[in-house]
Amino acid sequence: MALEFSDSNFEQEVLNSGDTPVLVDFWAEWCGPCRMIGPLVDELSGEYEGKAKVGKMNIDNNPSTPLKYGVRSIPTLLVFKNGEVVDKVVGVVPKATLASKLDNQLT
Repeated sequence: MALEFSDSNFEQEVLNSGDTPVLVDFWAEWCGPCRMIGPLVDELSGEYEGKAKVGKMNIDNNPSTPLKYGVRSIPTLLVFKNGEVVDKVVGVVPKATLASKLDNQLT
């Protein structure tokens, strides 16, 4: 199961994760495409355990962080490394696309 990121734990869990890549799925309950990509994010969380952090942030419950990173449409998935955004995906994409984004940061 994917981690749950929030405005309150974002700095600790994501920005302070050092060189461990972090995939953050910005989503909402009412978003159909988000419900499509959500299970893929959960699968990646298990597959990358120990190599990368994979989690979700509900934008309705946590409005500050999405605003800070310019999330205007969902699902938006950002990859962080060393506290910086290093990759971005907007919309529903195949699981392999998300995996390759993480793989690119594991070197």
